[in-house]
Amino acid sequence: MKKYIPDAITCMNLLCGVLGIIAAFHGFYLQAFVLMLLASVFDFCDGLAARALDAYSDLGKELDSLSDMVSFGVLPAVMLFNWVMGAHGGITCVTTSVWVKLICCIPLLIAAFSGLRLAKFNVDERQTSSFIGLPTPACAMICGSLVACVSQTPDSLLTAWCNGLVFIPVLSLVLSFLLVCELPMFSLKFHKGDDLKSPVFIKRYILLACLVLSAIAIPLAGLHWTLIITSTFISFIVINLVCAAMGK
Repeated sequence: MKKYIPDAITCMNLLCGVLGIIAAFHGFYLQAFVLMLLASVFDFCDGLAARALDAYSDLGKELDSLSDMVSFGVLPAVMLFNWVMGAHGGITCVTTSVWVKLICCIPLLIAAFSGLRLAKFNVDERQTSSFIGLPTPACAMICGSLVACVSQTPDSLLTAWCNGLVFIPVLSLVLSFLLVCELPMFSLKFHKGDDLKSPVFIKRYILLACLVLSAIAIPLAGLHWTLIITSTFISFIVINLVCAAMGK
C-alpha cells in the first residue's frame, strides 16, 4: 500500500486546486488563495513521501504534473481573470466592449504557459536540481496572493491598479514569458549532500532575508499579510535576474 501514499497526497493537491477554482468563481479570493497554499503543502509533501517510502513511479510523476496544472496553472489564471473581468462588468455585461473583454482574457494565458512550462520540465534533463524558467508554483503564488490582497483591501492604491486594464494584463504577459524563458533559477528544495556554502545556498539566504524583512515591514505598514507572499516571490525573480545578469 505504501506506493499509493504519495499519489494520494498528490490527489489532495489536485482537490485543493479544484476547490480553489470553485471558490474563485464565487468571489471568495482569500479562501481560493488559502487553498492554493494548502495545495503547495501537499505538492511538497508528496515528494517527501515518495523519497521516504522509495515509492517513485511514472504514474506519480504524471499525476503530479496534472495536479500542478490545476492548482498552479488554472487556479491563478482564473483568479486574475475573474478579478479584472469583474472590475469591468463581467463577461456577460452588454455595455462592456469586445476589446475590453479580450484584454480581460489575457490572464488566461498563464494557464496555457503553465502547461508548456510543466511539459518542458518533464522532458528537460537540465532541470534535475535547478530550474530553467519560473516554476509554476512561484507564478501561482504571485497571482493568488495579489488577488487575495486586493480583495481584502478595496481602497488601496494596488487595488486601483488591479481594477484597470493595464496592470494585471501586463503582469500576466510578463509571468507567461518568465514561465517558458531560458532564465536559470535556483530551486528551493534541499537535497542530500548540499553544500551549505554553495552559491545556491547564498541565494536562498538572500531570499530568506527578503522573506523576514517582508514579514516585519508589511504588517507594520498596515498592509494585508498576503503581500508577504507576493513580495517574497517577486524577490525570488529579481534575485535570479540579477544573478543571471552577473553570470552567477
